[in-house]
Amino acid sequence: MNQLLRLLVVLAPLAAAAQQDSGGYNRALAAFNAGDFDTAAPLFFQASESGGDAQVRGKAEYFLAQSLAKEGLLVSAFISYAAIVNAGPSHPSYLKGVEGLVDMQQQLDEQNLIPSILNQAYSDEVRDQWVTLPKEVLARINYLVGTVSQRRMRFEEARTLLEAVPKDSRVYSKARYLLGVVLADPRFPGRPGEGDTLDKEALAAFNVALSGTEPQVELRATQHLALIGLGRLHYRRGEYAEASAAYEQVPRYSRYWDQALFENGFARFQNEDFGGSLGSLQALHAPQFAGAFQPESWILKATVYYYSCLYDEVKTTLAAFDALYGPMAKQLEPFAAENGDLVQAFNLVASENKGLPRPVYLWMRNNERIREVMRVLSRLDEEKQGLRAGPWRGTPLAKQTVAALEDVRGTLLQVGGTLARSRMREAVDNLRTFSDQAEIIRVQTALDEKDLLQAGVDQKALLTRQSLYRPKMPGPAWNYWKFQGEFWIDEIGYYQYTLKRGCPAKTPETQTH
Repeated sequence: MNQLLRLLVVLAPLAAAAQQDSGGYNRALAAFNAGDFDTAAPLFFQASESGGDAQVRGKAEYFLAQSLAKEGLLVSAFISYAAIVNAGPSHPSYLKGVEGLVDMQQQLDEQNLIPSILNQAYSDEVRDQWVTLPKEVLARINYLVGTVSQRRMRFEEARTLLEAVPKDSRVYSKARYLLGVVLADPRFPGRPGEGDTLDKEALAAFNVALSGTEPQVELRATQHLALIGLGRLHYRRGEYAEASAAYEQVPRYSRYWDQALFENGFARFQNEDFGGSLGSLQALHAPQFAGAFQPESWILKATVYYYSCLYDEVKTTLAAFDALYGPMAKQLEPFAAENGDLVQAFNLVASENKGLPRPVYLWMRNNERIREVMRVLSRLDEEKQGLRAGPWRGTPLAKQTVAALEDVRGTLLQVGGTLARSRMREAVDNLRTFSDQAEIIRVQTALDEKDLLQAGVDQKALLTRQSLYRPKMPGPAWNYWKFQGEFWIDEIGYYQYTLKRGCPAKTPETQTH
């Protein structure tokens, strides 16, 4: 009801002093109030383009954006609101334009352009005006500008903005999660002197995100990310059991489950749970993840075997890594140009290129910000088609709006291309790095085998004397099933290895070296 009252006040006709410039505006306003947005929008457009009263033009620009939004043309409305915000505080509808822009961000879930526009506009000049905005609008601005600050490593600024988001905001849990990421970042000012205090604050922020009460659609992904954030922070602190416990809470088959499996493999390895580490990797290497790009997981698997002195398994694992990722490195060479065309780079993820390894394509495409660019581009193209075929086709409004959409499309392609190129370089660097690590493990394995041979250690006899036992059961509600090479969907994620150790027992002489 309060929103309706505000709307009725906003839509009151202009004062009589401006009537001479407002004939078209008032006709547009009447049509808007009647819900006839097809009629209202072109009239508002004409009023906004007229050379009359500045107040009339400013209000017409705002209600044109409102009309576009009412017609479901959210990208077009976002462009109109952005023009008002970019005009600055002198615009007659400035604060309402800011509010409309934030509303479009929420409806579009646009994470690239709108946060940047708000960040650019968020200056000392307007801060006192913005505090008069509705509480939830200001909360979202603080969160969105905080995301930009975090990306640009302005950590103190990000902290201030994210801490300003109140508990009753719908983005509170998101803000707490991102605050945890900011505080846990090793580059945050004050480390290492205040590291322990910052870590505790980060842990608290992640836990608040986990206990959020926002709508489940928005909250669920944030909570999964908060669990991974907790796991990473515990891991960095050397608290490997706690890290593993956090990773294991990420639900099976959530969007982030494969990442949680991978990182849990490292946590278990560092906690000297070699069987648990291999169990996590067994799930990650199941056929259901055949399209995953996880080269480091094979290096971890080889490392676990190496520390268990199971050298045949080390060599088998590295051979699998070479077979899977060796060809990918060669396939990526034509796509890894340092200064390639950004639109071409984006096209690699917009539609699958047969020359690009599918796991790399899927990995690039799964980037959250790239996905958002693709989603907004799809919406933008739909709006262009509707404007060219709808009731405004051929009108100056349709022509100018389509031109503006084309400009934004070009900007989005540049943003998407920059993200795609960065992701491609990361894939190339990963393959080069882990190929080098594989070679180091391969050489060290050969040297250790030579040392055992020279020491007269019969490793095969050593392994034969050992017995393999069932892993410890987590509780009475669990069942044990021996893995026989079949991956059942209800078993993936619950694997646990038991390992023999091929390392000879240390003597007092070897322990002193």
